[in-house]
Amino acid sequence: MSKEVLAVVEIMANEKGVEKEIIFDAIEAALATATRKSYDDEIDVRVSINRHTGDYETFRRWEVIEDATLIEDNVGWYIREMDAVDVDPNIEVGEFIEEQIESIDFGRIGAQTAKQVIIQKVREAERKKVVETYSKRVGEILTGQVKRIDRGDVILDMGDNVDAVIPRNQLVGRESFRMGDRVRAYLQEVSFRPRGPQLFMSRACKEMLIELFKIEVPEISDDLIDIMSAARDVGFRAKIAVRANDPRLDPIGACVGMRGGRVQAVTNELNGERIDIIMWDPNDAQFVINAMAPAEVTSIMVDEDKHTMDLAVEDEQLSQAIGKNGQNIRLASELTGWELNVMTQSEMAEKHETESKDQMDVFINALDVDEEMAVVLVEEGFTSLEEVAYVPATEMLEIDGFDEDIVSELKQRAKDALLTQAIAEEEKAALAEPAEDLLNLEGMTPEMAKQLASKGVITQEDLAELGTDELLEYVEMNEDAAAELIMKARAPWFE
Repeated sequence: MSKEVLAVVEIMANEKGVEKEIIFDAIEAALATATRKSYDDEIDVRVSINRHTGDYETFRRWEVIEDATLIEDNVGWYIREMDAVDVDPNIEVGEFIEEQIESIDFGRIGAQTAKQVIIQKVREAERKKVVETYSKRVGEILTGQVKRIDRGDVILDMGDNVDAVIPRNQLVGRESFRMGDRVRAYLQEVSFRPRGPQLFMSRACKEMLIELFKIEVPEISDDLIDIMSAARDVGFRAKIAVRANDPRLDPIGACVGMRGGRVQAVTNELNGERIDIIMWDPNDAQFVINAMAPAEVTSIMVDEDKHTMDLAVEDEQLSQAIGKNGQNIRLASELTGWELNVMTQSEMAEKHETESKDQMDVFINALDVDEEMAVVLVEEGFTSLEEVAYVPATEMLEIDGFDEDIVSELKQRAKDALLTQAIAEEEKAALAEPAEDLLNLEGMTPEMAKQLASKGVITQEDLAELGTDELLEYVEMNEDAAAELIMKARAPWFE
């Protein structure tokens, strides 16, 4: 029988492409299962196969348990510690006592049982091998052959009995494929599912666009050009920002290629998606101006605190700057990471005038200064009382007409105004009462609701807009409970 065991191991290892050790383990499990069944599962069994000779031995075994443990099932599988020490004085709970018994004939074990156990073990090994192989390739573009279409999802045959899926929402536009078509897609995830490992791929993600350029433009693979960011309106238009690490190299020209060959190859792969190649710039404002192409930006206002930019364009270029259904401004915003607002020059001037007037009113009322002084502060770039209060005095002394007395007085008035505002806000918060929907929210206590109201979180909607970290700053609770409470507050969003 030893030769038969070795022959089975050799054949199955070669056919399935898995390690021999896995086949040995599977046969041991099959022999142990068959042996237990011959004893009506009243005993626990371990089988050990000699990896060199194929000989095998069978052992009945008992797991050592604590004396007070109650046993309801498989009584013959366990032995109490007080009895086990009679066999081995050094035995500990959790270990096993074994006794060799007669081995069953390998050729006569339940064929169906053996087959099922071996197939299961081999499948597990194959699945593990797939996960290990493809997990290393996440982030690559792979090619597969269309096996079938399932409710709009494209199932690809990757070879070696490995399938991948491109979900319907990860396809480019309205592209369609037929059985046998070869398709390239970006491997996003390898997930282990009950029926085996599943490869999830995408043709709609921006990483697909980036990887295609890496394939078509050798300078990117050679680190002569870097892709800094990308944005896509899948199937219609995309923007990609590049920079050159060699000042002698034109990164846009390299990505476009001779007669547009390189960018056209990417466009063809993405079902005709139009691609704008943008020059990246370390200056955020200039980068945004570049990203707005083909529209020309005439002026720009940056709000770093809100991370927004207001862009002005000529009246006749407004529609081009916005793009069809807001496409151009949306892609530029995603590409640069800034929230962008585009308007005409006249609208920009009007907005600037309105904001300046509002800011002047704040300075006039809070600092008790005349309009002329307020105009000077606004023109010098002061936008808040905090800036007046805490900007270094040396900077304010550089303003024409300002001396130490004026600067000192302005800063003190600003600090007094801020203190008055803070006291008023605290008094208002202390008197704040939580709304009924917040009090009635499942998991909310009156004390917690009162505490949240004092922080300005009055309604269920206010709570829904918080992040977990913010809620933990307001009330004392664990992170999981905070996340669960926020999700309950957000429940109306999904109804």
